[in-house]
Amino acid sequence: MMRYRNTPHTHEYLADHKVKLLLGGKSYFELLVRLIAGAQESIHLQVYIYEPDETGQLITDALIAAANRGVAVYVLVDGYGSPRLKRSFTDQFKANGIHFRVFEPLLKSKRFYIGRRMHQKVLVVDSRYALVTGANIGDKYNDRPGQPAWLDFAICVEGAVAVKLCELCWITWKNFQRIPKSFARCKPSSTVIDFSPDATGAVRMRRNDWVRHKHDITRTYKEIFRKATDRVILLSSYFLPGTSVRRDISAAVKRGVKVQLIICSRMDVPFVKDAERFMYGWLLQHGVEIYEYFGNMLHGKLATCDEEWMTIGSFNVNDLSARVSVELNLDVQGGPFVRRTISELQHIMDTKCVRINSDQFTAQNNLIRRFSRWFAFKILRVTFFLGTFYMRQEKRGDV
Repeated sequence: MMRYRNTPHTHEYLADHKVKLLLGGKSYFELLVRLIAGAQESIHLQVYIYEPDETGQLITDALIAAANRGVAVYVLVDGYGSPRLKRSFTDQFKANGIHFRVFEPLLKSKRFYIGRRMHQKVLVVDSRYALVTGANIGDKYNDRPGQPAWLDFAICVEGAVAVKLCELCWITWKNFQRIPKSFARCKPSSTVIDFSPDATGAVRMRRNDWVRHKHDITRTYKEIFRKATDRVILLSSYFLPGTSVRRDISAAVKRGVKVQLIICSRMDVPFVKDAERFMYGWLLQHGVEIYEYFGNMLHGKLATCDEEWMTIGSFNVNDLSARVSVELNLDVQGGPFVRRTISELQHIMDTKCVRINSDQFTAQNNLIRRFSRWFAFKILRVTFFLGTFYMRQEKRGDV
């Protein structure tokens, strides 16, 4: 296996994967449909939000076509994230032999978890190809006439990690029941799909699920800040780091690491943006460069460490992702692929962002704004605390 500097736990990575970085919107959904159309044996699609709109129907039609040619199709959506999926829409799945399920339906779950949601977004085809992303299924994540997509990113991979992702999809589908290690349904097929990879790299699967004692992605972010020697770029929606992450950011800057943060200038939930801006004073004081994206909503979630490795997926840098939601990321080692990602992020910073000036921000941050942002931040912190409260925590073995 290839060795990289400042990339700990290299033995956890699986080598020799074809990898491709995708912006959200049209390019992502075109590849999503192409992968579904190329499936021969099995498809797992798990997503937080599945909207019954034009984009949702586009993906549904592709899944139906796959099922009608004999592919085993499994679709899992989150009960809280997808409340608009009425029976009139989901009946299409059942009528065409697609296996459809809702994760922890709101107010109908056998277990009462406040806040726990399946936030991961993943497609696995024939245990050989996989897409991992922060994007959901819906028009707002797609490019529409006169309405560009929310800014998001995805990674497409071909290789052994797809088997692990297939097993994870089965575990999640079966509500985290243990499955045999020799689970026959997750053996890679001979399917050949040309997705035009950017490069090759080593890949490892990372999970967060507090109930199941999984904190892989949280550890990944700690490694990024603690091992970086030159530059860290964060592209993050709903950026509200906890005390531990702020401490790691501060320590990285003190070591001379350039930390650059790309976040949105406006949100679908303005209250959250107020809370996020409350953090600006601390971030600027500690030497973090802040770039506000002025395009449509920023929804992506990724981070790069120097020019050597990166993480990408569904994880937001806040306590809900760290302590509540079921999250999935992929970490990737490989200089050419990471440099390609950095080039894309640099282009976004140069052409679609405004850098926040410390003096200007301080001058504009009057008493009323400081109070409203402080209030929003405190309310969200309380909300996050309540979200980590569980009436019952699973005590089963690690899966």
